[in-house]
Amino acid sequence: MRKGAKIGIITGVSLAVLAGGGYGAYSLVGGSDSGTPEAKKPRTVVAEPPTAEQAAAGAKDFLEAWAAGDLGKAAGLTDDPAAATAALTAFKDQVKPSGLTLAPSGPAAPAAFASATGTPSPTAKPSAPASATPSAATGSASPSASAAPAGVLMGFKARAEFEGTNRVWDYNGFLSVVKMSDDTPAVHWAPTVIHPHLGPGEVISTQPVFAPPGNVVDRNNKPLQGASITPTLLATLQDNVRKIQAADPGKDQSDAGSGVVITTADGKGATDKLFTIVEPKPAKPFKVTIDNTLQAAAEKAMADLGGKSGSIVAIEPSTGQVLAFANAPANGQNRAFLGLLAPGSTMKIVTSTALLEAGVNPDTVVPCPLKSSNPKAIPNSFPDAYPNNTLQQDFMISCNTAFIDQGLASLKPGALTSTAKDVYGIGLEWKTGLPNADGRVPDAGANKDEQAMQSIGQGKIQMNPLAIASITATVQSGEFKQPVLVADLPQQKAARSLSPDAAGKLRAMMAATAKDGTAKAVMAGISDNAGAKTGSAEATGIDTTNSWFTAYRGNLALAAEVQGGGHGADAAGPAVAAVIKAAGNR
Repeated sequence: MRKGAKIGIITGVSLAVLAGGGYGAYSLVGGSDSGTPEAKKPRTVVAEPPTAEQAAAGAKDFLEAWAAGDLGKAAGLTDDPAAATAALTAFKDQVKPSGLTLAPSGPAAPAAFASATGTPSPTAKPSAPASATPSAATGSASPSASAAPAGVLMGFKARAEFEGTNRVWDYNGFLSVVKMSDDTPAVHWAPTVIHPHLGPGEVISTQPVFAPPGNVVDRNNKPLQGASITPTLLATLQDNVRKIQAADPGKDQSDAGSGVVITTADGKGATDKLFTIVEPKPAKPFKVTIDNTLQAAAEKAMADLGGKSGSIVAIEPSTGQVLAFANAPANGQNRAFLGLLAPGSTMKIVTSTALLEAGVNPDTVVPCPLKSSNPKAIPNSFPDAYPNNTLQQDFMISCNTAFIDQGLASLKPGALTSTAKDVYGIGLEWKTGLPNADGRVPDAGANKDEQAMQSIGQGKIQMNPLAIASITATVQSGEFKQPVLVADLPQQKAARSLSPDAAGKLRAMMAATAKDGTAKAVMAGISDNAGAKTGSAEATGIDTTNSWFTAYRGNLALAAEVQGGGHGADAAGPAVAAVIKAAGNR
């Protein structure tokens, strides 16, 4: 009896099931006493375990067929040929071994399997074989979760070779052998047959691998600092960046090695590195776009909130690079990127954009009545009406009723949704390097009350400081640059840029707000080449509104939110102003 079989490059996949002979063959039933042929019955798993001899023979035959590259035969020796064929083919095509040796090592103790997989018992990986029903596609047994017949756990030694290197990958494998209704053994199919660490919904493949990153440095090549950039968050950033870069065909991979890894099917889970085929070159320092000076200022601004929850983001408009982000509490959720809250009147930047594109100008008279005209009338946060206000004056004092009424009169249903996406990139599934929740501006349809709420940043609209800072950065530069935390990450493109005319008018409206509007007190002394917008948003279950503030000065755009912070200038505004002052004249 051979201890193992070895091949060169594995080729050929057969989907056919063995017609007869061997442990994976269908049971062929002869004629009846009357001479009438009986229908061929499908093989099913039975509750009785195989004998030791059957288990050894079933494991041996399967391993020999797999190692020899006869994947159809190997799959036919399992209780789920279709799933086995797909998995064995994927291993051949995605791991790409140039040689494969598989040698039975005899019965295995459950403790050995648990040690190899990190699972407490062999019933989880591989799962205990279950009672089966025939599969119409293959005529083979399809395991059911209703019962769990006993199987015999068998071990094997695997050795994979790879072209271009003399390194070999050795690992211990495990499979469970069950008994079929035709009194033959079959390998109970589970992902762990391929490798003990492979689970449902996971993929094993050869991919570029990189050396662990060197020192993490900021944009100025100084060691990265910041309490909000926790070790867990930083590790996530590094892992995500590697995955994004590895998937980029235009990315220089000269520093990369290669290795066998397990990932989730969607590529979003953690990577389990099993074997390094080619060692990567030593890693260079991992450089992020953060500016330590601004990061320190952002951290302090959040620490000064007096125990309130909040977050802040600073972006460089010319590049989209994130210069700082911080959260309060620092060790909680990264709400700067993942928070989803109504942005209040900071959304009036987007509403103003849509109005400008619809033909309304900053000097157009847009009355500011006491209550809005929609079915569920909404008041302002101040008691007076301003019937002769212009759009710019409404923006400066943040008049809700003016934006609601003019929005209902001038904007078609869905205008805010399309403007947010096409101009500001909201909803394009950004890949910043960290997990982030895209801003949401759902189409309000013909619902007048929802249209009204959305025009002032309430209703079903949800944002975070990353999204609002990006909107402000787009106004400052005139073009959406998707935020990133590593300079060479791919950036989504918006469908169109702001027209120079619209961009200039928006900057003028924000500049007037910083100089003489609701942001005047906060922006005092820093209003040169600057603009701002305040916001406050109601939320269910709180008595005090959430505070929002966004501003730009020079090549810097920021946004902050403070939960229960009141008006925009009360809590979020001072946080933004503190970071602007720390930036100096950048």
